[in-house]
Amino acid sequence: MRVFLTLVIVFAAAIGLAVGARFNPGNVVLFYPPYRIDLSLNLFLLLLLVLFAVMFALLNTVRSAQQMPQRVAAYRRERREREGNRALREALKSLFEGRFGQAEKAAGRASELPENVGLAALIGARAAHRMGQPARRDVWLAKAQEEPPLRTARLMTAIELAVDGHQPESALDALRELNASGIRHIHALRLALKANQRAKDWPEVLRLVRLLDKRNALHPALSRRLRELAYDDLLASQTHDAESIRRVWAAVPAEERVQPFVASRAARAFSSSGLVDESRAIVEKALATEWDERLVRAYRNSAAAEGSAALLAQIERCEEWLQARPGDAELELTLGTLCLRQKLWGKAQRHLEQALLDADDTQTVREAHLKLAQLHEALNQPEQASSHYRMSALAELL
Repeated sequence: MRVFLTLVIVFAAAIGLAVGARFNPGNVVLFYPPYRIDLSLNLFLLLLLVLFAVMFALLNTVRSAQQMPQRVAAYRRERREREGNRALREALKSLFEGRFGQAEKAAGRASELPENVGLAALIGARAAHRMGQPARRDVWLAKAQEEPPLRTARLMTAIELAVDGHQPESALDALRELNASGIRHIHALRLALKANQRAKDWPEVLRLVRLLDKRNALHPALSRRLRELAYDDLLASQTHDAESIRRVWAAVPAEERVQPFVASRAARAFSSSGLVDESRAIVEKALATEWDERLVRAYRNSAAAEGSAALLAQIERCEEWLQARPGDAELELTLGTLCLRQKLWGKAQRHLEQALLDADDTQTVREAHLKLAQLHEALNQPEQASSHYRMSALAELL
């Protein structure tokens, strides 16, 4: 329909011009001695129009010839951009598909385009890392370093790959460079946590765990486990020095001191350094908040000296707990052990035998038999002692 309308308009214009030219009697005379040229006005206008069209076409041809080098360069540039972008897309696709060799090759082609050098280098670094090629990975990261706008992306990639490659020192170096720029987002903190965990920098691990917990960015189970690992290492490494243990414990927040694992581990460390009074205080405070068998076991291991008022106070405290928790095998074993230490033979035997009846785990059974054997030895009853020693050994084998 559009073509038809165009033809109608063209024919109408031609008819109009023909009719108008028919009633145009003018003429044009050109003198160039000794020549004279007579033209009708219509023909003159037509020739003038043709001349204009020829000159316009000639000028366009000259201008096109002058612009040809720029057009060729632009065409080649556009072709390189298309090929580079296609290679970059192929590299990303191959990386996500797990075809790391193809991803690295495509990243190499994509890096031929200057605009793609940084992103292609990051893709190539990840691909080389997945193939276990740290040397090529570092070459790619060095190439990405030449792109200032991708500084944060490069550092995040370097930290992640270093942590995954068990290179905590390199990860921490990149992390310090990242922190210098003020980057504090969640993923950076998670990577920092992994790097410091690999480097066994437990004070920093604790700081990062608390920071991530405030942002609800860490699973509670993982947070608890990391705290346990940190406190276990911190307290274990300080067991030879009482003052250093006190300093470590003073730095622990009050809400964490009553957690069963932390309190029991601290009690064991204090007891190993001879600070049994402080060990008992830690356990008693934690048990007042949450009852846990680990704490009861730690309380048993931090018994006061034989015949002391502190030991009698421990026995009384255990008896109060036992009234509130009858049938607790771990508590019965603790009370029996304390009575044995105080040489309350009858009471010790009663509670140890009750612990055997209530126990449902091998460790408690074995320890109860061992304590009963020690009790019968103290009472000069070798046969009963030998029997309990055998039962303790059998329980350990089971």
